[in-house]
Amino acid sequence: MNAYLRMFRMINAVMGVVGALVASFIAAGTGIVDCWQNVLIMAAVVFLFVAGGNSINDSIDYEIDKVSHPERPVPKGEITPRQARNVGYALLLGSFAVSFLTLDIAAIILVLIAVILMVAYELTLKQRGFVGNVTIAVLTGMVFLVGAAMVGPWTENLYIAAMAAAVSVGREISKDIEDMEGDEGRLTLPMRIGVRNASIVACIFYLLGVAMSVIPLVTGMYSILYAIVVVADAFFVIATVSVFSAPHKAQKMAKFGMLWGLVAFILGAIYI
Repeated sequence: MNAYLRMFRMINAVMGVVGALVASFIAAGTGIVDCWQNVLIMAAVVFLFVAGGNSINDSIDYEIDKVSHPERPVPKGEITPRQARNVGYALLLGSFAVSFLTLDIAAIILVLIAVILMVAYELTLKQRGFVGNVTIAVLTGMVFLVGAAMVGPWTENLYIAAMAAAVSVGREISKDIEDMEGDEGRLTLPMRIGVRNASIVACIFYLLGVAMSVIPLVTGMYSILYAIVVVADAFFVIATVSVFSAPHKAQKMAKFGMLWGLVAFILGAIYI
């Protein structure tokens, strides 16, 4: 695969787009068809945003990645840090510019906030450990808000955004535990309070996501098909158990859980 495409983390970018599409579907149902122009614009916005954020990340963390992720294009020397930085900022700016095509003030403002948070995270907040984890989690949740804003009121998906953010906090902490050996210049949560305590915090957020996923089942917020969310919950429980001994496995399981969670929300919104 092309070095730039690998730097963009295509799987993550596509997953971000899928998440936004799911968010739009949950907010508008089959009415999403009437907003197909905004949906296409949203896909471009999210893809550019994720690719841009990953590029800036690699331009800053290339020394750390020589230890933690030596397979990435920048530490391998396929792309220079300056090139990665310039491409990253161009993609984020492009993401914001494309959002104007929606002619929707809420959507434009949400994208602007997301871009500001991403730049702030990469430049300063990342070094602040837990604050950085929460920032990334908020950005993950904002994908659902942007998706909703493209087809209707952005507030429609506040609950789902909160669930995604909770699980993302756990996943980010798991990643910090995994990257401890290579982390330099950062005071991450596991460095601050120890690996075991950080693992406990990650568990709390994973289980918070599980607990929140049960509420729609009890309240009948979605159709019975939403019950497949138990598969997602199983992955989150595995992540909870794994984080103490295998943080890499934990964050991978959390990613699978988030994917199954998207499937559950899609099915749950089909027949209400």
